[in-house]
Amino acid sequence: MLKNIRIVLVLLFICGMAYPLLITGLSQVLMPAQAEGSLIKNEKGQFIGSELIGQSFEGAGYFHGRISSINYDAAGSGSLNYSPSNEEMIKRTEEEMATFLKENPTIKKEEIPSDLMTNSGSGLDPNISPKGALVQVPRIARERGIPEKTVYNLVEEQTENRSNGIFGESHINVLKLNITLDELK
Repeated sequence: MLKNIRIVLVLLFICGMAYPLLITGLSQVLMPAQAEGSLIKNEKGQFIGSELIGQSFEGAGYFHGRISSINYDAAGSGSLNYSPSNEEMIKRTEEEMATFLKENPTIKKEEIPSDLMTNSGSGLDPNISPKGALVQVPRIARERGIPEKTVYNLVEEQTENRSNGIFGESHINVLKLNITLDELK
């Protein structure tokens, strides 16, 4: 019995204290930015967000990300797990489409990328597809009074390709894109 208690205490120390402290220390040394949450600062050194968590951007002069049924509240991730036939889901999607089409009058309903009208599984996805950014370019250029070509180039520069050429899809981090857009002044 005493031997079992000692084994439990040793394993508790190794698995519950030593290993987590070792991994935390290694991550702080090897990749400090990621260990701190991949936080992004503005030119004044103030934290404005994390590249891992989406946020809402107000105003027609900004790129908009995916819909979040939890309002990008990272305290509790998740999304409503509605089926495509759910009445509330249909109503919300129709409202979001109407808003998008009103803000982007040069786009037809069929041209709206699905990622702009749907939640991610966590409701916190900070990325959109390149197509999701490209359909917003005419609105951004018009609102900011800059050439569309400039905004298209910005989208192209901010596109991150698949990891190692095979994992995931090409995507654009909306926060980084909007920061770069603000720096165009």
